[in-house]
Amino acid sequence: MVIGIVAKNGILLLDAEHRFRDLGFPPEEAMIQAGRRRLRPIVMTALATIAGMLPLAFAIGSGSQMLQPLAITVIGGLLSSMILSLIFTPAIHYYLQPGRGSAVSEQA
Repeated sequence: MVIGIVAKNGILLLDAEHRFRDLGFPPEEAMIQAGRRRLRPIVMTALATIAGMLPLAFAIGSGSQMLQPLAITVIGGLLSSMILSLIFTPAIHYYLQPGRGSAVSEQA
């Protein structure tokens, strides 16, 4: 479940970045604008899923102690993936783009 949400967030973030690039934004500005545009949906998805998992994480209800470790894992995964989706994914994508003007492409 967490992997699916993280993949969806990454795809939508990079799609927004490509749209801004098509509009003529420079790569760095396109990534910043895409992060701003996708921040609210990413946070809302994570918070809604976390809110749904809280009763299981607190072991409220009959039989919920069996699913408590799963809920805690999902909550932790969503919190960490939210940070990864908004900070590391754009940074890695930006630095791995060909023709970005890095020293490697200037030597070739």
